[in-house]
Amino acid sequence: MRRMAARALVGLAVALAFLYVGDMAVWGVRAKLGTGMGKVTVSRFVVAPLKGNKEEYYFDGTAVVACSRSIFPQAGSGACWWLNRHRVVFER
Repeated sequence: MRRMAARALVGLAVALAFLYVGDMAVWGVRAKLGTGMGKVTVSRFVVAPLKGNKEEYYFDGTAVVACSRSIFPQAGSGACWWLNRHRVVFER
């Protein structure tokens, strides 16, 4: 049973490694063609701690954030699919 679980875990790690390398290769081709990066508008909030474990939220405006059009984050930017689903950023 342990051997089968170990093989499944190694197989999963190898599949994820191939997915990451393939994603990087596809993103590299897209970047050279000029379509590898996108932009997403996010709302920013600053969180200030108060007494009694309370917090106060201050709206800091909106910002356009560069993102990579890939499955995994590339070039130091988050993935566009992630930022499209999480458009509110809290800074503590």
